[in-house]
Amino acid sequence: MTKRLRRRLSALAGAALIAALVLSAAPLRAETPAVPRIAPAASEFTLDNGLSVVVVPDRRAPVVTQMVWYRVGSADDPVGKSGIAHFLEHLMFKGTKTHPAGVFSAEVAEIGGNENAFTTDDATVYHQTVPKEQLGLVMGFEADRMANLVLDDAAVLPERDVILEERRMRVDSDPAAQLGEAVDAALYQRHPYGTPVIGWAHEMAELSREDAITFYDRAYTPNNAILVVAGDVDEEEVRVLAEATYGKVARRAAPAPRDRAKEPEPVAARAVTLSDPRVAQPSLQRRYLVPSYASATGREAEALDVLADILGGGTESRLYRKLVRGAAIATSAGVWYSGSQLDYGSFGLSASPRGATTLDTLAAAIDGVIADLRDRGITEDELARAKRRTRAGAIYAQDSSRGLANYLGTALLTGESLAKAQDYPARIEAVTAEDVRAAAEKYLDLKRSVTGYLLPAPAAKPI
Repeated sequence: MTKRLRRRLSALAGAALIAALVLSAAPLRAETPAVPRIAPAASEFTLDNGLSVVVVPDRRAPVVTQMVWYRVGSADDPVGKSGIAHFLEHLMFKGTKTHPAGVFSAEVAEIGGNENAFTTDDATVYHQTVPKEQLGLVMGFEADRMANLVLDDAAVLPERDVILEERRMRVDSDPAAQLGEAVDAALYQRHPYGTPVIGWAHEMAELSREDAITFYDRAYTPNNAILVVAGDVDEEEVRVLAEATYGKVARRAAPAPRDRAKEPEPVAARAVTLSDPRVAQPSLQRRYLVPSYASATGREAEALDVLADILGGGTESRLYRKLVRGAAIATSAGVWYSGSQLDYGSFGLSASPRGATTLDTLAAAIDGVIADLRDRGITEDELARAKRRTRAGAIYAQDSSRGLANYLGTALLTGESLAKAQDYPARIEAVTAEDVRAAAEKYLDLKRSVTGYLLPAPAAKPI
């Protein structure tokens, strides 16, 4: 399973949407709202082998989530071996000498828990949610495969076929996904974020057992991982269990430096077009190259988060009001800020035309809305509404132990401190109207963008 989060706070996406719908029509309050911290009782420590551990007590239910975040993702795939990080995510379920393939998953199911894993540009993550008394059990299983994964051709080669089929289903059969890959490849001319998380099919087909073992030995070491435990636990409970399980795993390697190619400063707008007979509804998607939370300066990232909501967050956003309800030239319009990557972020938008409206007309209208915001700024009402919805998404993330673990793991993996991650709502509250306008002026420049056009295949000419 891949997870290329157009993502700031992937754990918050669903909650943020709910919050937007609920809060967009709510009256604005004159008073300054209280700004609670996220997971204020969270704490952290490090084992002797270098494993970072974060504990998030949440006593509302007798359940617990553990998430192991490895500091390795698709952007760390060696050149010519795209997809190896995601491939290894699959292979981690193939068993160890102590626990053959399927035993870990069967035990989790037997105790009424759930599990999964995902790969992003910068991380590979494994997680389980179980009754609290079973935390030691899943810690033991996870620590075992951190150190003792067994890979042979009988396990590796069939799983390679599985990931190739996954690519066919998720990408090759979906023109919109194919266009998204093309847009990313054009946006990131040098940086490996331009390579899909799942990999390119021709390179995936050549991945071998030796490739997987080399990658595993280099990256799957405790000093290259963060363990986040959230739920009905305290720090001392987790420390004892972590020492007894993960603490026995020896370091195998020093984490490799993540020296990645830098993007040149963009100088020209780019466009890609995909025509396909499977397309029933034309659409466009655009992405701008922007900083991520890890690479931004000042309040730029927070301002981009708020800007995304003002432009495309729900039915009161500018694009929806002006293009869908007002001019009635679009059936949909949305905006997102993907700011949780390590090196760069992207600011994206998508829209579908109504009736006979062309994609060029729709793109020009979008440019007009953005130009107006860049030139004239935003209103205080827009700012307050967007900040309230964005903060609400962070608050709703705390409704589940998995949401808490996902949010904190994402932030910590890209270099944020625990304290900074906890203060996200306050950082959003500090954003000003001028911060938002300045971010739009600096980053929503067409020369920083790639626009993708998705069209039906032209009708065949009569013979």
